[in-house]
Amino acid sequence: MSVEETLAGRSRVTLFRMFGSVFGYATHSLDARNLGEVAVVGPLSPGVEWGRLWQMARTMCRPSDGDGEHARWIMAQANRSFICGSDVVVKLPQGTWKLVRGKCADLGGYCNRDHLWTGALTVEEVTPDQVAAYEPVYQA
Repeated sequence: MSVEETLAGRSRVTLFRMFGSVFGYATHSLDARNLGEVAVVGPLSPGVEWGRLWQMARTMCRPSDGDGEHARWIMAQANRSFICGSDVVVKLPQGTWKLVRGKCADLGGYCNRDHLWTGALTVEEVTPDQVAAYEPVYQA
């Protein structure tokens, strides 16, 4: 499902490397319980469009998989970085972020998140060095 709105928040943010680009992962709560039921993931490297996430997921998943499995793959990569520290650039305990337009998918509780929102992500606290593209070890 396409997302035609802007979502903004202040929460912990993990920046991680994947296939030559740096992506950000944050959580968003839909109510005062502050459960973080929405995962927010988007590219931070200059010139990388948010659709690149979904293209990588299509490449890495089985040809018969649909958007649901692609969303779970994207969530798994973000969660792997957050939990295990894999390819982490920096973890911000509190980051101010904004996600503009993109795609939303139902995660059904996968990685303890109900929804995945992807789009053009910005995080105020990151530096140009942190989001610079790099030479990847693997290609997707």
